[in-house]
Amino acid sequence: MKITDIKGTVNLSNGVKMPYLGLGLYKAEDGQEVINAIHKALDAGYRHLDTATYYFNEEGVGEAIKSTSIAREEIFIATKVWYTEQKYEDTKKAFYSSLNKLGLDYIDLYLIHWPHPDYYLEAWKAMDELYKEGKIKAIGVCNCMQHHLQKIIDLGGTKPMVNQMEFHPNLVQQELLDFCKKNNIQYEAWSPLKRGGLFEAPTLKQIAEKYEKSVAQIILRWDLQKGVVTIPKSTNPERILANADIFNFTLTEEEIHTIDSLDNGDRTGAHPDHFLEYFAKKNKS
Repeated sequence: MKITDIKGTVNLSNGVKMPYLGLGLYKAEDGQEVINAIHKALDAGYRHLDTATYYFNEEGVGEAIKSTSIAREEIFIATKVWYTEQKYEDTKKAFYSSLNKLGLDYIDLYLIHWPHPDYYLEAWKAMDELYKEGKIKAIGVCNCMQHHLQKIIDLGGTKPMVNQMEFHPNLVQQELLDFCKKNNIQYEAWSPLKRGGLFEAPTLKQIAEKYEKSVAQIILRWDLQKGVVTIPKSTNPERILANADIFNFTLTEEEIHTIDSLDNGDRTGAHPDHFLEYFAKKNKS
């Protein structure tokens, strides 16, 4: 990944340019909150917005896009199909519902949010058709381990172009990262800051002091230098700006390895092989 500035991109396997820094919109309230956050991010130079059916804010995202002076083709918009809608016909309905809520003619990146073990291959077939029809510029997955990816590859159609995973210094999953790189699947980080759970880590604080940066900025720069697209979520104007202030320093190879060594397999969310149980418990609580 060649890192330049906030508007820098990576080339996906089909040549589509994906901005390597984006604004995550999980838990951004639909309406004025998400609109304000997007406008602030776009004004700061962000060109990548990441939402999902499950975030219940696609209409607000669409309104923000409609009300900005920035041309539609300059903004990279990702959304996702939820695991309850991954039967073939349901996926197509979910896609058109998202397209309608966003008020768009096409979506830049459409992702399987969590791979339902019984239906995600059906979802992929539906998405592949929509991609070939030109409704989607790129297709990919979230929360897919190597065995999920291999089953999609074995279908023989379009391969996933992106795999969005929980990724932070405590959860590197280097083998999966290497598998994606080998298969030209762009790795992308959700929860890159571990929901603030790494801000007091002594190793990261020491590196942050050296560069006169925050721990968050060190982590986000590490993401990019690992070749990982990152989408920190925030609706706070100051944090949105701070998360983009990562282009005036470069971590050394030794520092990259030091941060890698913090990997202990700790997750903030579900393991992809057990997410159904995770959400069942979450919905009961």
